[in-house]
Amino acid sequence: MRSSNPVFSRRGFSRDNGYAGFNAAPQAGGPAVGTQANPYAQGGNPYAQNPYAQQGLQPGAPPQAPVSTGRMTMDDVVMRSAMTLGTVTVGAILAWALLPVSSTSYGLAIGSALVAFVLAMVQSFKRTASPALILGYAAFEGVFLGVISEMYNSRWSGAPFQAVLGTMAVSGATLLVYKAGWVRVTARYARIGMTIAIAFVVVMAVNLLLVAFGVAGDGGLRSMGPLGAIVGILAILIGAFFLTLDFKQIEDGIAYGAPKEEAWLAAFGLTMTLVWIYVEMLRLVAIFSGDD
Repeated sequence: MRSSNPVFSRRGFSRDNGYAGFNAAPQAGGPAVGTQANPYAQGGNPYAQNPYAQQGLQPGAPPQAPVSTGRMTMDDVVMRSAMTLGTVTVGAILAWALLPVSSTSYGLAIGSALVAFVLAMVQSFKRTASPALILGYAAFEGVFLGVISEMYNSRWSGAPFQAVLGTMAVSGATLLVYKAGWVRVTARYARIGMTIAIAFVVVMAVNLLLVAFGVAGDGGLRSMGPLGAIVGILAILIGAFFLTLDFKQIEDGIAYGAPKEEAWLAAFGLTMTLVWIYVEMLRLVAIFSGDD
């Protein structure tokens, strides 16, 4: 797991990233904007065509994407995100309504999760965004979430609703912290966070194997007890970390004039992160409900 989504991990926080390279040095002959260069500029010049003069900006300020020129805007990100999250929601509602809790529905949930994973991986290795792949991922992810939400609700009544509220609270708090500047997304921040996230995923994969082979009982680290709660809280914090990376990528993409199609990748990344947080929140609500 290289990022909150594979798309952003390929495009950001690396030496050859897409549009938010923290390690990129300012180009000679142009004013520096932090340590970031605009990879969409022509001829390697991050300030090609003098965007400052065109947009009435002072030198030293990041260029803003011009209106109606095929560049990504916040409206584009919001619209694509609404479409993607709306598809997840519709898929979840239909799955909840049409698939009663059973071993069959559980199998369908696992199958939908695998299909969603494959579609996500295909999209992550494409050089351009594919709305069909992204919406397909959202639809299958919605089916998975609908089935498992119904299962949790049948045992812990109201757990899905509480998980939705918790996801909204975590997302809102993370955005507030990010916009207030209390968290600065730097190269060092990203490296430390990604190291922790990768270590977490590796440990969880090992734990899953130990549980599958009967070495670790009661879910191991993912038990429904205090240890499971601690792991769940850590997972939610990692999800919040992924959100800050997503926010930074979106902010930089808009500031440096990323193509409009990148809004689909932004929506894709946000959706994957929010799904991560929701699933972990659902488990956490069940643990704290204490009815196991």
